[in-house]
Amino acid sequence: MVSLSFINPLSEEGQRIVKEKGDLNSIFSINEDLIDIVTHDQRQNIDDDSLIPKSYGYLAIKRIQWFIERKNNKNFINDDYSYLLNDEIAEFDVISFHLISQAIATNFNLNSREVRLFVESQGKLVEERLIKLMPQERKEIVNKILIQLIFEENISWTFLKDLVASKKISLTDLVLSNGKIILNKEDFIDRFGDKFKDRAPDRMYEIIIGDSIKELILTTMIMQNTENYLQKIKDMSSTIEIHPAISELAEEITKTISELSSKYSEFHGPSGQESYMKIGKLIKDAFPPCITNTVEGVSSGGRNDAIVLLLTSFVSYARLYPAIFKNEGVDVKVSDIDPNLNITLNEILPLIYEAANNCSPPLFDDQPQEKINITSKLGFGMHNDPDIENEGETTWYTPMSCEKIKMHLPQLCRPDKTCEKIGNPLSYYSRSKWQMQKEEKTKQAKETK
Repeated sequence: MVSLSFINPLSEEGQRIVKEKGDLNSIFSINEDLIDIVTHDQRQNIDDDSLIPKSYGYLAIKRIQWFIERKNNKNFINDDYSYLLNDEIAEFDVISFHLISQAIATNFNLNSREVRLFVESQGKLVEERLIKLMPQERKEIVNKILIQLIFEENISWTFLKDLVASKKISLTDLVLSNGKIILNKEDFIDRFGDKFKDRAPDRMYEIIIGDSIKELILTTMIMQNTENYLQKIKDMSSTIEIHPAISELAEEITKTISELSSKYSEFHGPSGQESYMKIGKLIKDAFPPCITNTVEGVSSGGRNDAIVLLLTSFVSYARLYPAIFKNEGVDVKVSDIDPNLNITLNEILPLIYEAANNCSPPLFDDQPQEKINITSKLGFGMHNDPDIENEGETTWYTPMSCEKIKMHLPQLCRPDKTCEKIGNPLSYYSRSKWQMQKEEKTKQAKETK
Protein backbone atom coordinates (compact mmCIF):
# COMPACT_ATOMS: atom_id res chain seq x y z
CA MET A 1 0.00 0.00 0.00
CA VAL A 2 1.13 3.54 -0.78
CA SER A 3 2.74 5.46 2.07
CA LEU A 4 0.30 7.70 3.96
CA SER A 5 2.91 10.47 3.98
CA PHE A 6 2.86 10.48 0.16
CA ILE A 7 -0.70 11.84 0.43
CA ASN A 8 -0.32 13.71 3.73
CA PRO A 9 3.28 14.90 4.26
CA LEU A 10 2.28 16.44 7.60
CA SER A 11 1.42 13.03 9.06
CA GLU A 12 3.44 11.52 11.92
CA GLU A 13 5.14 9.30 9.36
CA GLY A 14 6.09 12.37 7.32
CA GLN A 15 7.51 14.14 10.36
CA ARG A 16 9.57 11.06 11.19
CA ILE A 17 11.03 10.98 7.68
CA VAL A 18 12.09 14.62 7.93
CA LYS A 19 13.59 14.11 11.36
CA GLU A 20 15.61 11.08 10.27
CA LYS A 21 16.63 12.06 6.73
CA GLY A 22 16.24 15.81 6.35
CA ASP A 23 19.50 17.71 5.91
CA LEU A 24 19.57 21.42 5.09
CA ASN A 25 23.17 21.18 3.96
CA SER A 26 22.25 18.82 1.12
CA ILE A 27 19.25 20.67 -0.35
CA PHE A 28 20.93 21.22 -3.72
CA SER A 29 23.34 18.29 -3.59
CA ILE A 30 23.05 15.73 -6.39
CA ASN A 31 21.02 12.77 -5.14
CA GLU A 32 21.65 9.64 -7.18
CA ASP A 33 18.87 7.67 -5.48
CA LEU A 34 16.29 10.29 -6.47
CA ILE A 35 17.61 10.42 -10.04
CA ASP A 36 17.47 6.61 -10.26
CA ILE A 37 13.81 6.48 -9.21
CA VAL A 38 12.80 9.27 -11.59
CA THR A 39 14.65 7.93 -14.62
CA HIS A 40 13.34 4.40 -14.08
CA ASP A 41 9.72 5.50 -13.90
CA GLN A 42 8.18 3.70 -16.88
CA ARG A 43 6.13 6.69 -18.00
CA GLN A 44 8.64 9.44 -17.29
CA ASN A 45 9.95 11.43 -20.25
CA ILE A 46 13.76 11.38 -19.93
CA ASP A 47 14.63 12.79 -23.35
CA ASP A 48 15.03 16.26 -21.85
CA ASP A 49 17.51 16.32 -18.97
CA SER A 50 15.94 19.50 -17.55
CA LEU A 51 12.84 17.50 -16.66
CA ILE A 52 14.75 15.40 -14.13
CA PRO A 53 15.00 16.75 -10.56
CA LYS A 54 18.48 15.96 -9.28
CA SER A 55 18.15 17.17 -5.70
CA TYR A 56 15.62 17.80 -2.94
CA GLY A 57 15.63 21.50 -3.77
CA TYR A 58 14.85 21.04 -7.45
CA LEU A 59 12.20 18.44 -6.66
CA ALA A 60 10.53 21.12 -4.52
CA ILE A 61 10.68 23.57 -7.42
CA LYS A 62 9.33 20.94 -9.85
CA ARG A 63 6.24 20.58 -7.65
CA ILE A 64 5.38 24.25 -8.25
CA GLN A 65 6.39 24.09 -11.90
CA TRP A 66 4.16 21.05 -12.47
CA PHE A 67 1.16 22.86 -11.03
CA ILE A 68 1.60 26.04 -13.07
CA GLU A 69 2.29 24.15 -16.30
CA ARG A 70 -0.63 21.81 -15.75
CA LYS A 71 -2.93 24.74 -15.09
CA ASN A 72 -1.85 26.95 -18.00
CA ASN A 73 -0.23 24.85 -20.70
CA LYS A 74 -2.83 23.60 -23.16
CA ASN A 75 -0.24 21.15 -24.50
CA PHE A 76 0.80 19.90 -21.07
CA ILE A 77 2.44 16.47 -21.16
CA ASN A 78 1.74 14.34 -18.08
CA ASP A 79 4.77 12.15 -18.68
CA ASP A 80 7.08 15.14 -18.17
CA TYR A 81 6.23 14.93 -14.46
CA SER A 82 5.22 11.29 -14.09
CA TYR A 83 7.54 10.80 -11.10
CA LEU A 84 5.41 13.14 -8.97
CA LEU A 85 2.66 10.50 -9.00
CA ASN A 86 5.08 7.64 -8.32
CA ASP A 87 4.94 6.66 -4.64
CA GLU A 88 8.54 5.41 -4.82
CA ILE A 89 9.65 9.02 -4.36
CA ALA A 90 7.52 9.37 -1.18
CA GLU A 91 10.42 10.05 1.20
CA PHE A 92 12.05 12.52 -1.20
CA ASP A 93 8.69 14.18 -1.79
CA VAL A 94 7.98 14.57 1.93
CA ILE A 95 11.35 16.20 2.53
CA SER A 96 10.89 18.51 -0.46
CA PHE A 97 7.44 19.49 0.88
CA HIS A 98 8.93 20.53 4.22
CA LEU A 99 11.82 22.34 2.53
CA ILE A 100 9.52 24.38 0.31
CA SER A 101 7.32 25.11 3.33
CA GLN A 102 10.29 26.62 5.16
CA ALA A 103 11.45 28.56 2.11
CA ILE A 104 8.05 30.07 1.42
CA ALA A 105 7.00 30.75 5.03
CA THR A 106 10.25 32.50 5.97
CA ASN A 107 10.58 34.61 2.83
CA PHE A 108 7.06 35.51 1.70
CA ASN A 109 3.88 37.05 3.02
CA LEU A 110 1.27 34.43 3.88
CA ASN A 111 -1.08 36.00 1.34
CA SER A 112 1.54 36.01 -1.41
CA ARG A 113 1.27 34.30 -4.78
CA GLU A 114 4.02 31.90 -3.67
CA VAL A 115 1.97 30.68 -0.71
CA ARG A 116 -1.20 30.44 -2.75
CA LEU A 117 0.45 28.46 -5.53
CA PHE A 118 2.15 26.11 -3.07
CA VAL A 119 -1.04 25.36 -1.13
CA GLU A 120 -3.06 24.88 -4.33
CA SER A 121 -0.36 22.65 -5.82
CA GLN A 122 -0.41 20.46 -2.71
CA GLY A 123 -4.17 20.06 -3.00
CA LYS A 124 -3.92 19.15 -6.67
CA LEU A 125 -1.13 16.62 -5.98
CA VAL A 126 -3.33 14.94 -3.37
CA GLU A 127 -6.17 14.68 -5.88
CA GLU A 128 -3.97 13.31 -8.66
CA ARG A 129 -2.23 10.79 -6.42
CA LEU A 130 -5.54 9.46 -5.13
CA ILE A 131 -6.90 9.11 -8.66
CA LYS A 132 -3.91 6.96 -9.61
CA LEU A 133 -4.65 4.36 -6.90
CA MET A 134 -6.75 1.25 -7.35
CA PRO A 135 -10.31 1.75 -5.98
CA GLN A 136 -9.96 -0.41 -2.86
CA GLU A 137 -6.55 0.95 -1.91
CA ARG A 138 -7.79 4.46 -2.56
CA LYS A 139 -10.72 3.94 -0.20
CA GLU A 140 -8.51 2.48 2.53
CA ILE A 141 -5.97 5.30 2.25
CA VAL A 142 -8.66 7.97 2.44
CA ASN A 143 -10.26 6.38 5.50
CA LYS A 144 -6.92 5.99 7.31
CA ILE A 145 -5.89 9.58 6.69
CA LEU A 146 -9.30 10.92 7.68
CA ILE A 147 -9.00 9.04 10.97
CA GLN A 148 -5.63 10.74 11.48
CA LEU A 149 -7.05 14.15 10.63
CA ILE A 150 -10.38 14.00 12.42
CA PHE A 151 -9.91 11.53 15.30
CA GLU A 152 -13.65 10.86 15.56
CA GLU A 153 -16.44 9.49 13.42
CA ASN A 154 -19.35 11.80 14.20
CA ILE A 155 -18.15 15.29 13.45
CA SER A 156 -20.04 18.55 13.40
CA TRP A 157 -19.75 20.88 10.43
CA THR A 158 -18.24 23.43 12.85
CA PHE A 159 -15.17 21.20 12.95
CA LEU A 160 -14.58 22.39 9.39
CA LYS A 161 -15.44 26.03 10.08
CA ASP A 162 -11.95 27.19 9.02
CA LEU A 163 -12.37 25.42 5.69
CA VAL A 164 -15.81 26.95 5.21
CA ALA A 165 -14.54 30.42 6.17
CA SER A 166 -11.62 30.12 3.74
CA LYS A 167 -14.04 29.03 0.98
CA LYS A 168 -12.05 25.84 0.38
CA ILE A 169 -15.24 23.94 1.03
CA SER A 170 -18.91 24.90 1.05
CA LEU A 171 -21.66 23.65 3.33
CA THR A 172 -23.54 22.77 0.15
CA ASP A 173 -20.80 20.21 -0.57
CA LEU A 174 -21.70 18.33 2.59
CA VAL A 175 -24.58 16.09 3.67
CA LEU A 176 -25.70 17.19 7.13
CA SER A 177 -28.10 15.80 9.70
CA ASN A 178 -28.67 17.78 12.89
CA GLY A 179 -25.41 19.61 12.31
CA LYS A 180 -23.43 16.37 11.90
CA ILE A 181 -21.57 15.51 8.69
CA ILE A 182 -22.67 12.20 7.22
CA LEU A 183 -19.77 10.29 5.67
CA ASN A 184 -20.35 6.57 6.30
CA LYS A 185 -22.85 4.50 4.33
CA GLU A 186 -24.34 3.00 7.52
CA ASP A 187 -25.03 6.45 8.98
CA PHE A 188 -26.51 7.64 5.70
CA ILE A 189 -28.90 4.70 5.44
CA ASP A 190 -29.83 5.00 9.12
CA ARG A 191 -30.63 8.72 8.80
CA PHE A 192 -32.14 8.87 5.32
CA GLY A 193 -33.03 5.31 4.30
CA ASP A 194 -36.77 5.82 4.73
CA LYS A 195 -36.73 9.02 2.68
CA PHE A 196 -36.19 7.26 -0.63
CA LYS A 197 -39.12 5.74 -2.44
CA ASP A 198 -38.48 3.26 -5.24
CA ARG A 199 -34.69 3.72 -4.90
CA ALA A 200 -32.16 1.66 -2.99
CA PRO A 201 -30.62 3.72 -0.12
CA ASP A 202 -27.16 2.27 -0.68
CA ARG A 203 -27.34 3.30 -4.35
CA MET A 204 -28.39 6.80 -3.32
CA TYR A 205 -25.43 6.94 -0.94
CA GLU A 206 -23.05 6.24 -3.82
CA ILE A 207 -24.74 8.93 -5.93
CA ILE A 208 -24.92 11.64 -3.26
CA ILE A 209 -21.84 10.90 -1.17
CA GLY A 210 -19.84 7.86 -2.17
CA ASP A 211 -16.17 8.52 -1.53
CA SER A 212 -16.21 11.94 -3.21
CA ILE A 213 -17.09 13.95 -0.09
CA LYS A 214 -14.52 12.09 1.98
CA GLU A 215 -11.84 12.89 -0.59
CA LEU A 216 -12.98 16.51 -0.77
CA ILE A 217 -12.72 16.87 3.01
CA LEU A 218 -9.35 15.10 3.07
CA THR A 219 -7.90 17.30 0.32
CA THR A 220 -9.17 20.58 1.76
CA MET A 221 -8.03 19.65 5.28
CA ILE A 222 -4.51 18.91 4.03
CA MET A 223 -4.51 22.27 2.22
CA GLN A 224 -5.69 24.03 5.38
CA ASN A 225 -3.15 22.19 7.51
CA THR A 226 -0.46 23.25 5.04
CA GLU A 227 -1.48 26.88 5.53
CA ASN A 228 -1.44 26.39 9.31
CA TYR A 229 2.02 24.82 9.06
CA LEU A 230 3.30 27.81 7.09
CA GLN A 231 1.89 30.13 9.74
CA LYS A 232 3.64 28.14 12.46
CA ILE A 233 6.97 28.37 10.62
CA LYS A 234 6.41 32.09 10.06
CA ASP A 235 5.81 32.65 13.77
CA MET A 236 8.97 30.74 14.68
CA SER A 237 11.17 32.37 12.03
CA SER A 238 11.67 35.55 14.06
CA THR A 239 13.56 33.62 16.74
CA ILE A 240 15.79 31.44 14.53
CA GLU A 241 18.44 32.04 11.90
CA ILE A 242 17.36 31.09 8.37
CA HIS A 243 19.69 28.62 6.66
CA PRO A 244 21.28 30.09 3.48
CA ALA A 245 20.07 27.13 1.42
CA ILE A 246 16.47 27.90 2.41
CA SER A 247 16.88 31.50 1.21
CA GLU A 248 18.42 30.19 -2.03
CA LEU A 249 15.46 27.87 -2.53
CA ALA A 250 13.07 30.80 -2.00
CA GLU A 251 14.93 32.77 -4.71
CA GLU A 252 14.68 29.85 -7.13
CA ILE A 253 10.96 29.50 -6.44
CA THR A 254 10.37 33.20 -7.16
CA LYS A 255 12.42 32.96 -10.34
CA THR A 256 10.46 29.92 -11.54
CA ILE A 257 7.07 31.45 -10.82
CA SER A 258 7.99 34.76 -12.46
CA GLU A 259 9.32 33.06 -15.60
CA LEU A 260 6.24 30.89 -15.96
CA SER A 261 3.88 33.81 -15.26
CA SER A 262 5.59 35.74 -18.03
CA LYS A 263 5.52 32.71 -20.33
CA TYR A 264 1.76 32.33 -20.03
CA SER A 265 1.04 36.02 -20.38
CA GLU A 266 2.27 36.32 -23.94
CA PHE A 267 0.19 37.58 -26.85
CA HIS A 268 0.89 35.90 -30.17
CA GLY A 269 0.34 37.74 -33.41
CA PRO A 270 -2.41 36.59 -35.79
CA SER A 271 -2.02 34.14 -38.65
CA GLY A 272 0.55 32.03 -36.84
CA GLN A 273 3.13 34.81 -36.63
CA GLU A 274 6.00 34.01 -34.28
CA SER A 275 6.18 37.57 -33.00
CA TYR A 276 4.58 38.08 -29.63
CA MET A 277 4.03 40.65 -26.96
CA LYS A 278 4.99 39.94 -23.38
CA ILE A 279 4.05 41.85 -20.26
CA GLY A 280 5.48 45.33 -20.60
CA LYS A 281 5.05 49.04 -20.09
CA LEU A 282 1.75 50.51 -21.21
CA ILE A 283 1.83 52.07 -24.67
CA LYS A 284 -0.84 54.76 -24.86
CA ASP A 285 -0.53 55.02 -28.63
CA ALA A 286 -1.91 51.48 -28.82
CA PHE A 287 -5.00 52.23 -26.73
CA PRO A 288 -8.37 51.79 -28.47
CA PRO A 289 -10.52 54.92 -28.99
CA CYS A 290 -12.81 54.18 -26.02
CA ILE A 291 -9.86 53.97 -23.61
CA THR A 292 -8.17 57.07 -25.04
CA ASN A 293 -11.42 58.97 -24.62
CA THR A 294 -11.73 57.76 -21.04
CA VAL A 295 -8.18 58.78 -20.12
CA GLU A 296 -8.80 62.26 -21.54
CA GLY A 297 -11.80 62.69 -19.24
CA VAL A 298 -15.48 61.76 -19.10
CA SER A 299 -18.44 64.00 -18.29
CA SER A 300 -20.62 63.42 -15.23
CA GLY A 301 -23.06 61.10 -17.01
CA GLY A 302 -20.69 58.16 -17.41
CA ARG A 303 -17.75 58.87 -15.11
CA ASN A 304 -18.25 56.02 -12.67
CA ASP A 305 -18.62 53.16 -15.14
CA ALA A 306 -15.93 54.55 -17.43
CA ILE A 307 -13.30 54.78 -14.69
CA VAL A 308 -14.25 51.95 -12.33
CA LEU A 309 -15.51 49.28 -14.73
CA LEU A 310 -13.90 50.06 -18.08
CA LEU A 311 -10.54 51.72 -17.42
CA THR A 312 -9.54 49.88 -14.23
CA SER A 313 -9.93 46.44 -15.74
CA PHE A 314 -8.42 47.43 -19.08
CA VAL A 315 -5.30 49.14 -17.72
CA SER A 316 -4.58 46.44 -15.14
CA TYR A 317 -4.86 43.53 -17.60
CA ALA A 318 -3.13 45.43 -20.42
CA ARG A 319 -0.15 46.04 -18.14
CA LEU A 320 -0.09 42.77 -16.21
CA TYR A 321 -1.89 40.00 -18.09
CA PRO A 322 -2.78 40.91 -21.69
CA ALA A 323 -3.38 37.26 -22.57
CA ILE A 324 -6.33 36.78 -20.19
CA PHE A 325 -8.77 35.94 -22.99
CA LYS A 326 -6.27 33.69 -24.77
CA ASN A 327 -5.86 31.76 -21.51
CA GLU A 328 -9.54 31.79 -20.64
CA GLY A 329 -10.40 29.84 -17.51
CA VAL A 330 -7.04 30.48 -15.85
CA ASP A 331 -7.36 31.70 -12.27
CA VAL A 332 -4.93 34.60 -11.98
CA LYS A 333 -4.46 37.34 -9.39
CA VAL A 334 -2.63 40.65 -9.64
CA SER A 335 0.14 39.46 -7.30
CA ASP A 336 0.85 36.49 -9.57
CA ILE A 337 2.48 38.95 -11.95
CA ASP A 338 3.12 41.89 -9.61
CA PRO A 339 4.11 40.19 -6.32
CA ASN A 340 5.11 43.38 -4.50
CA LEU A 341 2.38 45.52 -6.15
CA ASN A 342 5.03 47.97 -7.37
CA ILE A 343 3.55 48.10 -10.87
CA THR A 344 0.01 48.38 -9.54
CA LEU A 345 0.82 51.24 -7.16
CA ASN A 346 3.28 53.13 -9.36
CA GLU A 347 1.94 52.65 -12.89
CA ILE A 348 -1.63 51.36 -12.99
CA LEU A 349 -3.33 53.35 -10.24
CA PRO A 350 -1.68 56.68 -11.17
CA LEU A 351 -3.07 56.39 -14.72
CA ILE A 352 -6.54 55.53 -13.42
CA TYR A 353 -6.45 58.37 -10.89
CA GLU A 354 -5.23 60.78 -13.58
CA ALA A 355 -8.18 59.85 -15.77
CA ALA A 356 -10.52 60.26 -12.78
CA ASN A 357 -9.12 63.74 -12.20
CA ASN A 358 -9.62 64.60 -15.89
CA CYS A 359 -13.34 63.92 -15.55
CA SER A 360 -15.80 66.79 -15.41
CA PRO A 361 -16.19 67.28 -12.52
CA PRO A 362 -13.17 65.30 -11.15
CA LEU A 363 -14.54 61.95 -10.01
CA PHE A 364 -13.06 61.80 -6.52
CA ASP A 365 -14.07 65.37 -5.65
CA ASP A 366 -17.67 64.40 -5.09
CA GLN A 367 -17.39 60.59 -5.06
CA PRO A 368 -14.22 59.63 -3.11
CA GLN A 369 -15.72 56.20 -2.38
CA GLU A 370 -14.98 55.22 -5.98
CA LYS A 371 -11.34 54.65 -4.94
CA ILE A 372 -12.64 51.74 -2.87
CA ASN A 373 -14.55 50.40 -5.86
CA ILE A 374 -11.42 50.60 -8.01
CA THR A 375 -9.49 48.61 -5.41
CA SER A 376 -12.32 46.09 -5.34
CA LYS A 377 -12.24 45.63 -9.11
CA LEU A 378 -8.52 44.81 -8.86
CA GLY A 379 -9.37 41.96 -6.49
CA PHE A 380 -8.31 43.52 -3.18
CA GLY A 381 -11.68 43.84 -1.47
CA MET A 382 -13.51 46.93 -0.29
CA HIS A 383 -10.51 48.94 0.89
CA ASN A 384 -9.10 52.33 0.04
CA ASP A 385 -5.82 50.96 -1.32
CA PRO A 386 -4.65 47.56 -2.65
CA ASP A 387 -2.90 45.42 -0.05
CA ILE A 388 -1.61 41.86 -0.45
CA GLU A 389 -3.27 40.97 2.86
CA ASN A 390 -6.69 41.63 1.29
CA GLU A 391 -6.16 40.05 -2.11
CA GLY A 392 -8.83 37.54 -3.02
CA GLU A 393 -11.61 39.21 -1.05
CA THR A 394 -13.04 40.24 -4.42
CA THR A 395 -12.38 39.10 -7.99
CA TRP A 396 -10.05 40.83 -10.44
CA TYR A 397 -12.62 42.23 -12.86
CA THR A 398 -12.00 41.33 -16.53
CA PRO A 399 -12.28 43.97 -19.29
CA MET A 400 -15.67 44.86 -20.73
CA SER A 401 -16.53 43.64 -24.20
CA CYS A 402 -17.18 46.05 -27.07
CA GLU A 403 -20.86 45.13 -26.98
CA LYS A 404 -21.15 46.12 -23.32
CA ILE A 405 -19.33 49.38 -23.97
CA LYS A 406 -21.71 50.20 -26.82
CA MET A 407 -24.63 49.45 -24.52
CA HIS A 408 -23.52 51.18 -21.31
CA LEU A 409 -21.00 53.79 -22.50
CA PRO A 410 -21.98 54.62 -26.10
CA GLN A 411 -20.48 58.13 -25.87
CA LEU A 412 -17.00 56.59 -25.58
CA CYS A 413 -17.34 54.19 -28.51
CA ARG A 414 -15.93 55.86 -31.62
CA PRO A 415 -14.70 52.87 -33.65
CA ASP A 416 -11.84 52.98 -36.14
CA LYS A 417 -10.71 50.36 -38.68
CA THR A 418 -9.08 48.07 -36.11
CA CYS A 419 -12.28 48.01 -34.05
CA GLU A 420 -14.00 46.11 -36.86
CA LYS A 421 -11.77 43.08 -36.27
CA ILE A 422 -11.97 42.71 -32.48
CA GLY A 423 -14.50 42.07 -29.72
CA ASN A 424 -13.00 43.85 -26.72
CA PRO A 425 -10.57 46.73 -26.00
CA LEU A 426 -7.82 44.41 -24.73
CA SER A 427 -7.73 42.55 -28.05
CA TYR A 428 -7.46 45.90 -29.81
CA TYR A 429 -4.52 46.89 -27.60
CA SER A 430 -2.68 43.60 -28.13
CA ARG A 431 -3.20 43.74 -31.88
CA SER A 432 -2.04 47.36 -32.05
CA LYS A 433 1.09 46.62 -30.02
CA TRP A 434 1.90 43.70 -32.28
CA GLN A 435 1.31 45.83 -35.39
CA MET A 436 3.51 48.65 -34.01
CA GLN A 437 6.30 46.17 -33.27
CA LYS A 438 6.00 44.72 -36.77
CA GLU A 439 6.18 48.18 -38.36
CA GLU A 440 9.20 49.08 -36.23
CA LYS A 441 11.04 45.94 -37.34
CA THR A 442 10.24 46.71 -40.98
CA LYS A 443 11.54 50.25 -40.54
CA GLN A 444 14.75 49.04 -38.93
CA ALA A 445 15.26 46.49 -41.69
CA LYS A 446 15.00 49.22 -44.34
CA GLU A 447 17.43 51.46 -42.48
CA THR A 448 20.07 48.72 -42.33
CA LYS A 449 20.01 48.13 -46.08
